[in-house]
Amino acid sequence: MSKTLLELRRYPSAVAGLAIIGLLVGISMYTVIAIPYHDAIRLWRGGEQLWLENPRNARPVWMNLLPGVNLPRTLVVSSASAPRHEEPVGGGVRRITMSLPFDFSSRGFPQELAIFFDAAFATAAPHVTVGWRRPDGSVIRLTELAVESKGIYRISSDQHLQQELGGRPEVMLFADPSAPQQPLRGRYELVLDGFLFEEGSRLEARLIVYGQVHGLAGTDHQRRDLMIALLWGTPIAMAFGLLAAVGTSVSTLVIAAIGVWYGRWIDGLIQRVTEVNLILPGLPILIMIGTLYSRSIWVILGLVIILGVFGGIKGNRALFLQIKEAPYIEAARAYGAGNLRVVLRYMLPRVIPVLVPSFVTAIPSFVFLEATLAVLGLGDPAVPTWGKVLEDAYRSGALFVGYYYWVLEPAALLMVSGLGFTMLGFALDRVVNPRLREV
Repeated sequence: MSKTLLELRRYPSAVAGLAIIGLLVGISMYTVIAIPYHDAIRLWRGGEQLWLENPRNARPVWMNLLPGVNLPRTLVVSSASAPRHEEPVGGGVRRITMSLPFDFSSRGFPQELAIFFDAAFATAAPHVTVGWRRPDGSVIRLTELAVESKGIYRISSDQHLQQELGGRPEVMLFADPSAPQQPLRGRYELVLDGFLFEEGSRLEARLIVYGQVHGLAGTDHQRRDLMIALLWGTPIAMAFGLLAAVGTSVSTLVIAAIGVWYGRWIDGLIQRVTEVNLILPGLPILIMIGTLYSRSIWVILGLVIILGVFGGIKGNRALFLQIKEAPYIEAARAYGAGNLRVVLRYMLPRVIPVLVPSFVTAIPSFVFLEATLAVLGLGDPAVPTWGKVLEDAYRSGALFVGYYYWVLEPAALLMVSGLGFTMLGFALDRVVNPRLREV
């Protein structure tokens, strides 16, 4: 093993492949520890209700690093740290005034505006008048409403306000009068003027200015942070590809060795099954099982292994036919080694080094197979994977409306993972096969 590693150092492609694989393994370990599986499933399947504070279809924040790009980020302003004033007005009624200030300096307009209220009362709900103060000093009255205990006032969805302003509130409230296509930069304030009608009642509020960029990976049409699926897709892809490659490779080697050693009807049966398997269409069978039976990733994994077991029997059989006639096999039989001992101890170890490169290069093919099934709508609905992100992007028409990040991020991870294993596999092939070494 140490000799092989020293040989691999001679090939830059092997070093790069190992670096990529190491990075993927590191991401997988971090993801499993930082985001437990049940939390990932809950967040990904929870829908929009769990992501109310995220913007919809927001681009990644790193897009602001591009020259000339300065899109607004999501701002959350809470009344807990904002100035407020309370005064009694008689009869147990209190008047409360709160100001939620924030600075806005982006070149683009926000996506949405919303106020999240947190009120505590017995029977009489607080009554609030909502105002908007712009950097030029002008004040716009937004609405007047009775606040529920966990109420939400979506400013952007207020049709009456939209008619009064003559356009979308998230644009008109920020528009520069001298250049309406650009936002007016400076300090804005959300002003809440309300009344509390009960002793001990309270009122808190949070203003959310939904930006056009959010998080390292952006968000989707359900406001979900795509980083959840991209991170958890890494260990799932690595596990699926590794288990499928190990299951098919080990099973194929053992079956081929048993067939060669025992011969006769056993070898004949294995060859007939192999020939039948060669004409079976693997992908249509997987699609049929996913459609009619189960889309569980573990069911798909088991079926992939079963369909792939007999795929390399012919090639492995040719290797074992040569090994069977080797002198050390005759020596093992002479001192009384049993059949299974000959197969497991003397035949299998001889071919493993030769087949390691093909094993390594087979891993990304299974990763791409899982992503392909997910894109076709046959992926496990409970598991966030790279393929599921691509499927959601396709169903939502991401490419047609300009959300390229939604497609490019999982596609880039698929290509990088395939590149890493392929470069390492080709380098290993040169190491174990002297005829392929460069002079």
